[in-house]
Amino acid sequence: MAQFGFENDIHSILKLDMPITNGPMARWQRKASSSNTSALNGLSPGKSANVSLSSSKTPSKTPGKNKKQTPSKMGGDRFIPTRNTKQMDVASFLLTKENEPVDANEAGVSSENQKAWSVSLNGYNIEDAKILHLGGKPLNAPEGYQNNLKVLYSQVTTPASIKKTRYISSTPDRILDAPELRNDFYLNLLDWSSRNVLAVALHNSVYLWDATQGDITLLMKMERDEDYICSLSWTKEGSYLAVGTSDCKVQLWDVENQKRLRSMASHTARVGSLSWNEHILSSGSRSGQIHHHDVRLPNHHIFTLTGHSQEVCGLKWSPDGRYLASGGNDNMVFVWPYVSEGGSRNSQSLHSWTEHQGAVKALAWCPWQQNILASGGGTSDRHIRIWNVNSGSCISSLDTQSQISSLVFAPNYKELVSAHGFAHNNVTIWKYPSLTRVAELNGHEDRVLSLTLSPDCSTIASVAGDETIRLWKSFEVDPVKKKAKERLVKSTSSVIHQSIR
Repeated sequence: MAQFGFENDIHSILKLDMPITNGPMARWQRKASSSNTSALNGLSPGKSANVSLSSSKTPSKTPGKNKKQTPSKMGGDRFIPTRNTKQMDVASFLLTKENEPVDANEAGVSSENQKAWSVSLNGYNIEDAKILHLGGKPLNAPEGYQNNLKVLYSQVTTPASIKKTRYISSTPDRILDAPELRNDFYLNLLDWSSRNVLAVALHNSVYLWDATQGDITLLMKMERDEDYICSLSWTKEGSYLAVGTSDCKVQLWDVENQKRLRSMASHTARVGSLSWNEHILSSGSRSGQIHHHDVRLPNHHIFTLTGHSQEVCGLKWSPDGRYLASGGNDNMVFVWPYVSEGGSRNSQSLHSWTEHQGAVKALAWCPWQQNILASGGGTSDRHIRIWNVNSGSCISSLDTQSQISSLVFAPNYKELVSAHGFAHNNVTIWKYPSLTRVAELNGHEDRVLSLTLSPDCSTIASVAGDETIRLWKSFEVDPVKKKAKERLVKSTSSVIHQSIR
């Protein structure tokens, strides 16, 4: 029994199952320990240590291949990818797979099953594998580090390149001659119909220019040479043209048949301004009175507005037909309510503004804000003023340093266009509501008398004392937006088309 006990003691001493605490460290353990120490010493405190340290695995036989990444210096941007044998095998398989024919049996297997098998065998979908795969993550840059090369090679767009600006030509798209045009600031001798026909008054004649076909037609001529045309205004549908004359009358013409329908006499002085509101035609004269004419009735004169002490040279109905704005040589701007049939005959104005220091001929209603009215003063004033009709207050004012003869809102880009006499003699485009200058359209050699906008709102026509009409194509919209807008426009039937007599 003693012999067996001795042998058991010898076997327990010679056993190597337990670790040898007092023995020297193994070579692979020394290499792993030195690798961990160097990696930790190479990282700065500002960096995040996201390098994988595999101290529990035995390194490969070739020295130096146990490091997956080389720590970068401060500010470095190099990243060394990992290419293990498994990835190279996948790359070789993908390259050879392209030349192999498709098996009919494999074609029937669903793509979902193939994806499931690939994930279970490889750990990822083989269809999403790359020929060269970058493994691991790069080191993060220290906090506050800036790469100097980013300034040279940055692809970030600047705000100037993001905002697409449109081109506005400084030259007119077309120039038309207007001989014998009266160079009178107080007259309104130009208007553009919804059927794309431009009407212009040359002394005692009215000419029509078809902007689509390019044809010119003489519509009418006054009988006496000493008489002349003072104002023009198309109906909303573009079928009829109202003509104010120096012999105190308002004529109504059927343009398609070139026939005068009626001549309405009610004023005691020349009729220098006209404006339509459905079947109501409003006319302003040198006497300071404004007359409402119902063109459906034999007794057309239904109402008189008295407020101006001098010639009424500006007259505009609001787009919704609720208000009539009038401007006169007495430097006044009035806003009148609509007079309904059988309603009150009160001729009191809603607002009367005295801020202008010169004659107010230029008036324009904002089509997208129907309670906004713009007015412009003459040589003694030179200011554009924006009014809120609901509150009666002046929202903004701008000194243009030039006489203002006409104002038009351009809805395509939400801008305001002004025509100027002394001293600029040009057309200016302003951004609304900031009233910052967008462009100046120069070319007229005399004061610009009037402006009118084309039916598609892309072109503005200006007529000046130099006896020319210039067409400025400054508001063209994108073709895609234009088609979408045309689909929304619905044709409307007019009451006046059937009831004028």
